[in-house]
Amino acid sequence: MPFVTDIKIFAALGTGVIGAGWIARALAHGLDVHAWDPAPGAEAALRTRIANAWPALEKQGLAPGASVQRLRFFADLDACVRDADFIQESAPERLDLKLDLHARISAAARADVIIGSSTSGLLPSEFYAEARHPERCVVGHPFNPVYLLPLVEVVGGERTAPEAVQAAISIYSALGMRPLHVRKEVPGFIADRLLEALWREALHLVNDGVATTGEIDDAIRFGAGLRWSFMGTFLTYTLAGGDAGMRHFMAQFGPALKLPWTYLQAPELTEQLIDDVVAGTTVQQGQRSLAELERYRDDCLLAVLGAIRETKARHGFDFED
Repeated sequence: MPFVTDIKIFAALGTGVIGAGWIARALAHGLDVHAWDPAPGAEAALRTRIANAWPALEKQGLAPGASVQRLRFFADLDACVRDADFIQESAPERLDLKLDLHARISAAARADVIIGSSTSGLLPSEFYAEARHPERCVVGHPFNPVYLLPLVEVVGGERTAPEAVQAAISIYSALGMRPLHVRKEVPGFIADRLLEALWREALHLVNDGVATTGEIDDAIRFGAGLRWSFMGTFLTYTLAGGDAGMRHFMAQFGPALKLPWTYLQAPELTEQLIDDVVAGTTVQQGQRSLAELERYRDDCLLAVLGAIRETKARHGFDFED
């Protein structure tokens, strides 16, 4: 059975930070969006989030017909997905909840409609176990803010059809995203496994009194983070190897991997460590509201993305390279 890839109605289930980000991206691309979330006050909170994100999307450029007026909020899950051409679930990370939710979603949706989940670590073979037509079910794991960051990790389960993975990649690409096909089901997929390792080490540095949260963030944003935004880790280290490239880098710095620089295991989350992290990030936030910080983050991301796009074009690279 061919899967729908020409999307006109985008259904979003779960309207927290990630779900709202999907909705904002879909609206900005000129789609009709059907949203559902059983939490009290969910619709009002969603519309507030969309309003806060919209200025950044206007700066980035809206598709013809894009409008926040194309968002409809549903009280009934079945009605929300019944006419949808694509469905993205962004519910809390609980296996029991997702099992039940996807059984309900897949029973109500058309059989040729791709169903994606925003899960950041649960495996699709597990939470799609009771879904109807599981061959069309995938993970589409995005990054916050979803309406600006292009990466989405696409993961199939044991019963996912290869054609469904390709259909999902096509759909996400049409939404202006950079799909990354994760070849195997592994907890945390790719990006979150890397982020988790960095997060553990950062917590150890705070716990051991080596640095404050602000100093650790400075180490990233004024150092490696600038390189990562356009070159990543492996290509950066290739340059660090000089004319001999990566092979020389591995020979020169490989022995350091045996040194006990890192802990890898996370520190115990004591009340003291939690207090230290909260105190540090409170200082970093200052008097700015979270909404103000989100707009600041969005403007910075637009500036970085724009600068990378312009520079790549000058050097003959596509933005996707």
